[in-house]
Amino acid sequence: MSDVPHGTCAPASSPPDFAPSAAEVEAAIRGALSPLMLEVHDDSHLHAGHAGAREGRHFRVHVVSGRFENLSRPARHRLVYDAVALWMPRGIHALALTTLSPAEAAGPGA
Repeated sequence: MSDVPHGTCAPASSPPDFAPSAAEVEAAIRGALSPLMLEVHDDSHLHAGHAGAREGRHFRVHVVSGRFENLSRPARHRLVYDAVALWMPRGIHALALTTLSPAEAAGPGA
């Protein structure tokens, strides 16, 4: 139950109470994908004032994992979304994903 009086809206910059922290998102992805590198940034403050800010947080995720070898971009993204599935219906509004295999992260000629 919300503390916001009936007929009013919560401030757009306030994510819902059930929204995960960047650390929780990081732990979920780390547990599912055993990444070699993982960065999770909460960019919710950049989206203050738009409707999605009330629905959940916005995260930018950069992950390098051997699980991504030979997978398409959509398949890689599905693996990340599966890792945070608990929060997708409520809590996470958007994920901006960069998903690389170790070879891709090493760059050409590595």
